Amino acid sequence: MVRVKKGKSAHKRQKHLLEYAKGYKWGRKSKYKLAKRAVIRAWAFAFSGRKAKKRNFRQLWQAQINAACRAQGISYSRFIEGLKKNKIDLNRKILSQLAQQQPETFKKIVEQAKK
Repeated sequence: MVRVKKGKSAHKRQKHLLEYAKGYKWGRKSKYKLAKRAVIRAWAFAFSGRKAKKRNFRQLWQAQINAACRAQGISYSRFIEGLKKNKIDLNRKILSQLAQQQPETFKKIVEQAKK
């Protein structure tokens, strides 16, 4: 049997991973072993960061809606409860945009939720 050392394929794999490590400091941008560890760690943080981003934006929208609701004399929880009872399906992102950009429309929605 011929001995296979995987020279070309290993080099290709290493080169591919080093492309992801572009812009890193010190040896992590050029040494495969260090780059692999850094890239895998970066991908892990990127994954959790995408999840955290969704949580953070939802919290922001809830705070904005709550502030707009309090100005209309209703709490956030009562507002959301009223929307569900009246079968008004608007997500929090849209509600916060309405509260900021179109307060008249938001006021009408709050009146519907109060009923």
